[in-house]
Amino acid sequence: MTAVAWTAGSPQTDRPLAGRTILITGSTDGLGREVALRVGELGAHVIVHGRNRERGEAVAAEIAQRGGSARFYAADFASLDAVRGLAAAIRRDYERIDVLVNNAGIWNRGDRQVSADGHELHFAVNYLAGYLLTRELLPLVTAAAPSRIINVASIAQSPIDFDDVMLERPGAAGRGYGQSKLAQILFTMDLADELGSQQVTVVALHPATLMDTSMVRETGLEPRATVDEGAAAVMRLITSPDVPSGSYFNGQQEAKAHAQAYDAEARRRLRELSRALTGV
Repeated sequence: MTAVAWTAGSPQTDRPLAGRTILITGSTDGLGREVALRVGELGAHVIVHGRNRERGEAVAAEIAQRGGSARFYAADFASLDAVRGLAAAIRRDYERIDVLVNNAGIWNRGDRQVSADGHELHFAVNYLAGYLLTRELLPLVTAAAPSRIINVASIAQSPIDFDDVMLERPGAAGRGYGQSKLAQILFTMDLADELGSQQVTVVALHPATLMDTSMVRETGLEPRATVDEGAAAVMRLITSPDVPSGSYFNGQQEAKAHAQAYDAEARRRLRELSRALTGV
């Protein structure tokens, strides 16, 4: 794993991200919203994404009120066609993306659900959508090198059962969230190896445990961390001068992920499955 030096976009110390374009998926609420506001205040142009247009436009307006600039795009990540549409719109409107933060995600503690494409919903929204968006926007990210891709994963990681990825067997539904999050980490390491010396840093992190967000509250669990804690961890990976590509962070500390993340055969199988399901 190598570290790619990150040069500030502006010599002005109060606007160190000036000139940068940062896309944050799932940025109309919770962690994504807080990170969007912070990078906007530091001078970045923010591409805000979410399902709800009213909330998304409100976040973009708040960034502008704080002196930044932003644009909102709506897309439901439960549909791969919607992800493709989002990528096409961004390619139409932008020539480069300096930082892509794959933050959008769901956590459902109930029965198994499926996406518009028939895939297990956690795997579809938390992993496949980000995989597809990253692949579709990779030319814009490499055009901005040195650039970064940050995958917001979780410490809650479950090994991928390649014989039942869609969790159709009885009792398998409980693994959905953890499996999707580990898939993000496998993809992080695989993409870091693929990009090699192209000066694109690819990293995954667990931002904080049970942050006080609507997603956590809707599960009925008691929050144990603040959104500020999680945002600080993401901001470190956005702004730190040197971050090892292919690494995984627990909060602000580099850490070890589940053993399957380091299994070359598992990464190969996930790579082939992802290509088969998305076409890229």
